Amino acid sequence: MQDTAKPATRILIVDDHPVVLSGCRTLFASDHSIRIDEATDAKSGHRAYVSRRPDVTVIDISLPDVSGFELMRRIRKDDPAAKIIMFSMNDDPAFVVRAVELGAQGYVSKGDDPRILLKAVRKVVAGDNFISPQLAEAVTFSGAAIKANPASQMTPRELEILRLLGRGDKIVEVAEALGISYKTVANTTSLLKQKLGAKNHSDLIRIAVEIGMN
Repeated sequence: MQDTAKPATRILIVDDHPVVLSGCRTLFASDHSIRIDEATDAKSGHRAYVSRRPDVTVIDISLPDVSGFELMRRIRKDDPAAKIIMFSMNDDPAFVVRAVELGAQGYVSKGDDPRILLKAVRKVVAGDNFISPQLAEAVTFSGAAIKANPASQMTPRELEILRLLGRGDKIVEVAEALGISYKTVANTTSLLKQKLGAKNHSDLIRIAVEIGMN
């Protein structure tokens, strides 16, 4: 008799919090059709994606090396068809919209019921998009606020440079983390000051912290 069992759904979870990884393992443990791989930073997450080609990748926005947004950009550069769910403590509707604009098929808050993540994975595997209901409602009723949020006006590279500056990295460290030149980071930093109305470098860092980019 021919075996008609479906292949396991492969999920890559990229998050540097052991409690989150443990919780995800527990969440998916009862579903034997799901296989979990894990990574704790963007570098190892990108390497794991390239080598394993998971069906869905769940990415925390706040990673220790570069952000989940930057990891998503790198993955989608290698595989434009990659299915990605952003998983974050940040409930700002502007970040939800930005994630979708950058190619995410899903966005789930870490404050949601854990079953929401399971639902999101199943939806995205099936080819649908999914935003947790609470966030979807916030996005719907926050149109003007989203347009006013500086994050909605920035390119992915500007977002990443601002985030790294906001967490205290020096320009040379930002350049090294992103694999770009010092001059590129310095020029982008100058443009960000103009775009955000920052008086100096310290003011730019303050703005980054205030809008949750650190």
